Amino acid sequence: MSHPAPASDPPAAPLDFIREIVRDDLASGKHKSIVTRFPPEPNGYLHIGHAKSICLNFGIAQENPGARCHLRFDDTNPAKEDVEYVDSIKEDVRWLGFDWGNHLYHASDYFPGIYQWALELIGKGLAYVCDLTAEQTRQTRGTLTEPGTESPFRGRSVAENLDLFERMRAGEFADGSRTLRAKIDMASPNMNLRDPVIYRIKKVPHDRTGDTWCIYPTYDMAHGFSDAIEGVTHSICTLEFEDHRPLYHWLLDNVSAPCHPRQIEFSRLNLTYTVMSKRKLLHMVETGMVDGWDDPRMPTICGLRRRGYTPEGIRNFCKKIGVTKFNSQTDVAVLEHSVREHLNKTAPRFMGVLRPLKVVISNYPEGQVEEMEAVNNPEDPAAGSRKIFFGREIVIDQEDFMETPPPKYFRLSVGKSVKLRYAYIITCQSVVKDVDGNVTELHCTYDPASREVAPQKGTAVIHWLSARHAGTAEVRLYDRHFNIANLHDVPEGMKDSDFMNPDSLQVLPAAMVESCVLDLPAGSGFQFERTGYFCIDTKDSRPGAVVINRTVTLKDTWAKMTQKA
Repeated sequence: MSHPAPASDPPAAPLDFIREIVRDDLASGKHKSIVTRFPPEPNGYLHIGHAKSICLNFGIAQENPGARCHLRFDDTNPAKEDVEYVDSIKEDVRWLGFDWGNHLYHASDYFPGIYQWALELIGKGLAYVCDLTAEQTRQTRGTLTEPGTESPFRGRSVAENLDLFERMRAGEFADGSRTLRAKIDMASPNMNLRDPVIYRIKKVPHDRTGDTWCIYPTYDMAHGFSDAIEGVTHSICTLEFEDHRPLYHWLLDNVSAPCHPRQIEFSRLNLTYTVMSKRKLLHMVETGMVDGWDDPRMPTICGLRRRGYTPEGIRNFCKKIGVTKFNSQTDVAVLEHSVREHLNKTAPRFMGVLRPLKVVISNYPEGQVEEMEAVNNPEDPAAGSRKIFFGREIVIDQEDFMETPPPKYFRLSVGKSVKLRYAYIITCQSVVKDVDGNVTELHCTYDPASREVAPQKGTAVIHWLSARHAGTAEVRLYDRHFNIANLHDVPEGMKDSDFMNPDSLQVLPAAMVESCVLDLPAGSGFQFERTGYFCIDTKDSRPGAVVINRTVTLKDTWAKMTQKA
């Protein structure tokens, strides 16, 4: 049974068309309780598109008393599957806040039953063993405007097909030499009904069944029967399976299935600047374009988790975009806004100087240290405050100083003043440069009476750290992996790698942070004031060598877009 969503989630959105179907089926008495399922293939890591499906299927189960959602692995292709993927999928679903309880299943659990249904189809003259190669099968399938050509093996007798299929099962034939095809209609306008392959020979050991099987059902063959065995009421899948629905129903209609689930399709998630193909993501991993499936630039759930995205933020995003029947593209800024919105309410605040520039306050007493009070989270009064320290030598960010500023530049420059957050107003008097002419140090004075004084109009408030009390960390600034919004527009012959953003990762090896940040557990999220939201890396961070990942900047383009609208 899936557990209730945390109380921090926003109020439920109006019912989408799938939830309306569920509501009507319950109201009419068609179903006394609802059973959904999330059926991933264990051939890769889950990505943000899968999160939409997880939130939909498990969400419907949460919203209806007595309902449940199954987690079922569609493990019908052992050549591409791995236990590593199974474990990662379980971890991702739980991290998102959902639980399948006792309802964890595998399509491989049903191989004996699916095999019996294949024999039933053969016995009814509705399936036959075909000797055409995969290429020959494709060539005889026809086109969208021309019917297919019947296989020369379509007329085999029931007895011959039963014999050949059992010999396929016994391993007598080579991989790819024979298939079992459903006998439907080679002239059907729906190409999925043109005698589709429903079993193929694959002499590959399965991680759960070992060498027991050398023939495996196709997705279409296994999916509907698995749903029926589990008593699924609503088989929810993405829009590309809409044309497969007649085959789903045909297979269930022609065998002694215990029930007949209803397949419903919804539009998959497409995000700007983001690859959403599992095949392409695998290619990026295998070719070294990224540092593994959990690279924080990846749209995988484990990559987003490592980057500092929260399950609440992702669930809120899925609620915002809703469930529709038409394909569209969602701006990645909507996802960033949802995560930023949650972190703004929950993340503690600290100060971090990513590119430190030394400041000496010449009129501040040497050796003196002041304690100051800093607010942990202005959005949450219960979060309290913390102590920060002020002394003669501090660091500010290089971006907050300009030796020759343009007009209306409100930060620090020679002769100009800024207010230090929680502290004093300082004025830059002079600069120190290295042999190359780069500014390496600022000499400033402070106004002792300005600590509690609000800055005048035109005076910026900047963040800073006491050089003596700060710690050092490596900060990784992550950005969008690609510099083209719609990757479907990539010209023929061009590779996705040609459109990679060269600034998708910037490493700052000597950032300075409040020392308490270095003691936070791996995975902890927080805000560096004026800079963005960050988290302690869960993979590379070590005691004495802390690595901090930027989750998302403070700039919220989506919020600005909606305000303008």
